[in-house]
Amino acid sequence: MREPFLEKIDKRPLVCDGAMGTMLYSKGISLSHCFDELNTAKPQLVKEVHVAYVKAGAEVIETNTFGANRFRLEKFGLGERMREFNLAGARLAREVAGDELYVAGAVGPLGVLLEPLGVTSREEARATFREQVAVLVEAGVDLIIVETMMDLNEAHQALLAARDVGQFPVAVQMTVQVDGSTPTGALPEDFARALDEWGADLIGVNCSVGPAAVQETLERIAAVTEKRLVAQPNAGMPRTVEGRNLYLCSPEYMASYARQFIQTGARLVGGCCGTTPEHIKAIKAAVRSLSPKRSRGSVEVIARTGHTMPVVPLANRSRLAGKLAREEFPVLVEVVPPKGCDATKELEGAQYLLERGIDAVNIPDGSGATARMSALTLAALLHQRTGIEVLLHYSSRDRNLLTIQSDLLGAHALGLRNLLALTRDAPQYSNTMEGDTSGMDAVGLVTLLSNFNRGLDVGANPLGAQTAYLVGVSINPYALNLDEELHRFQSQLEAGADFAVTQPVFQVEHLAKFLERARSFAPSVPIIAGIWPLTSFRNAEFMNNEMPGISVPPAVMERMRAADSGERARQEGLKIAQETLMEIRTLVQGVQLAAPFGRYALAVEAAEVLGARGTAASTPQP
Repeated sequence: MREPFLEKIDKRPLVCDGAMGTMLYSKGISLSHCFDELNTAKPQLVKEVHVAYVKAGAEVIETNTFGANRFRLEKFGLGERMREFNLAGARLAREVAGDELYVAGAVGPLGVLLEPLGVTSREEARATFREQVAVLVEAGVDLIIVETMMDLNEAHQALLAARDVGQFPVAVQMTVQVDGSTPTGALPEDFARALDEWGADLIGVNCSVGPAAVQETLERIAAVTEKRLVAQPNAGMPRTVEGRNLYLCSPEYMASYARQFIQTGARLVGGCCGTTPEHIKAIKAAVRSLSPKRSRGSVEVIARTGHTMPVVPLANRSRLAGKLAREEFPVLVEVVPPKGCDATKELEGAQYLLERGIDAVNIPDGSGATARMSALTLAALLHQRTGIEVLLHYSSRDRNLLTIQSDLLGAHALGLRNLLALTRDAPQYSNTMEGDTSGMDAVGLVTLLSNFNRGLDVGANPLGAQTAYLVGVSINPYALNLDEELHRFQSQLEAGADFAVTQPVFQVEHLAKFLERARSFAPSVPIIAGIWPLTSFRNAEFMNNEMPGISVPPAVMERMRAADSGERARQEGLKIAQETLMEIRTLVQGVQLAAPFGRYALAVEAAEVLGARGTAASTPQP
């Protein structure tokens, strides 16, 4: 019979297995397949991998359940089989481990961002982890390994979930970048102290980087905690060879670092992506007689530098921010990024609008889900070449967390200061494949921008510099669930939003009711109303039926039906827009006008009911 796991590793370090996914891929399983499903679909294949690692000398084998939580399984339509896959995974591992070896229940990240960066609450994350851990423990695992965690908050919820289930050994492994910080910016010293305080039995690092970076990170962890350590690096960084990702660290190289891991304080060593039974065999031979150093703390602790910076006052962040702060009722006009790479028409349009006294242009992100110039690129071009104020719409969809941070820091460096944080709807009109999404919603984007404005990154770590963004959000007075829309708006304001832009307004009474309810928590937040000059009855039908979040009332539809199309319809649409604009003038603090099909003169003419705005009345539209 095996002695309790913690008692065993206190006597000597143990060797864990290597990569499961790498081995399954080498056996012909596609990377797009749900590996956890193989526990029931192809159990012999999974068992063969376990057997290979045991023959190589592994003393701890991890269950094939890294992605077997409900969130990840639902992406494959398999959420309801969570219990089945975890039970099968644990039983397969136990069949191979027998009574002498240890089985670790593998628990990976949920694959979603937690609040405030994403929509998943901490409570929901904890409950999801809890149900997976409970099944693994029921199936008889000896310990739980929470691994490949990018977000310390998510790791905390997984650890809390494990403690909800019962008292058993729990290892928590963060994944880090080359500099030792997690992808969300937590330093090794910080996440080690936190995990120590929260009661993890083993603390360590796995995945993402090779042995050298893991060793440097482990040394920094060892300097601030006396907890047992664990290290499971990748077999180096992957290289693409003939279309395949290959990990090129030799077994001997991995084994040499495994010795260093143990000398630094690791009680459990193994491998992650790219490691094979050959690597584990070499590691086992190299560490057989080693023990960790008894003393810790000889490594210099790298401390944080910098502090939270005072936020730049609203009026000083941009010209648009100044106008909102002074209640000057700014007028914005939409400029859609062009198809292709020629922005001549848009540059001419921006210059025309500037000369007509328009305060700013807004640039939609991913308009029409077609191959267009990026909104950020067009925004920078317009700002730098014409000097016009720009409001950049930015959506988190199809962008990962690192890309989002890079984009927003780069946009600020290019001189952009106004940003509308969005969670764009799925593209209904795209004929191209969708990319991966970060899981970050508009509340998460606002939180990130608020951090940047205080000189902090996504993990609240000092950047050494700060941004001065005016941060806006989108609101929909016509939402089917108005209570939910108001709650979301309140959450965005609490995260740090400065103003809001509405969907195009056609029913003023709906806007008034929404704003009346919103004033209870946002009495002085500037609201910019969207106005869309209709151009034909067909355009009105399309807006009413196919544009998410937009409702055109029957009375407006009848007016456009009577006008039908052509110049008469355009004039009727313009008249409706002007009437709406005058009705909302006292309800909101600004207006954002669409320029359908690039007709900037139409937007300018709609704004004329507000009074003279420019000096170039004779300038024709480009």
